Amino acid sequence: MWKCCEQHVELAIDMYVDEKQQAPEISTTPVDKKEELCDFCKQRATYIVGN
Repeated sequence: MWKCCEQHVELAIDMYVDEKQQAPEISTTPVDKKEELCDFCKQRATYIVGN
């Protein structure tokens, strides 16, 4: 599972598919987790990619 900003969501999807060989679930960051940071660039995470 990756937390990512809008800029890195495609990268996170590609990495998930390469690793799991299936499409990931993609959701927005919950309100109580709005301060989570992107795993790739440390900006605010907008999406959670993975199951």
